[in-house]
Amino acid sequence: MSRLDFTPYRRSTVGFDRLFDMLESQVRQGGNDNYPPFNIEKRGEDEYRITLAIAGFRPEDLDITAQQNLLTVTGKKRDESVEGEMLHVGIANRGFERRFELADYVRVANADLSDGLLVIDLVREVPDAMKPKKILIGDQKQLKMVDGDKANEKDADAA
Repeated sequence: MSRLDFTPYRRSTVGFDRLFDMLESQVRQGGNDNYPPFNIEKRGEDEYRITLAIAGFRPEDLDITAQQNLLTVTGKKRDESVEGEMLHVGIANRGFERRFELADYVRVANADLSDGLLVIDLVREVPDAMKPKKILIGDQKQLKMVDGDKANEKDADAA
């Protein structure tokens, strides 16, 4: 089993405990369970897509839950009786739970199941209060958005 030692980083950083704990827990788990297989795709500056290959599952067999910074996808195994005798079972029909740690301000925008692929679209939406602001010096007390937000420029000019 591999072990990562983040002690030097923990000594010189503040507020990153959650990140180091998450990385250490991923190493401890070892990632042994590769079912179902998935892709994570960056589709734009603040857009992501997770695609899981879940052949044989229907929408009612799946549960997608987003809570705080954790996205959990759970598939419930169905008991289906098959007419005749199975000679080979190669299509997995087992339950699963796949967890994804999400960054702050990332939310699920959409989920769709088609052709055995579950596609989950994610969007990062940083609140205006968290975006950088330019602080003007002098008599003007207003803050101005760095990205040139017209409403804030008008507020600063009016002051």
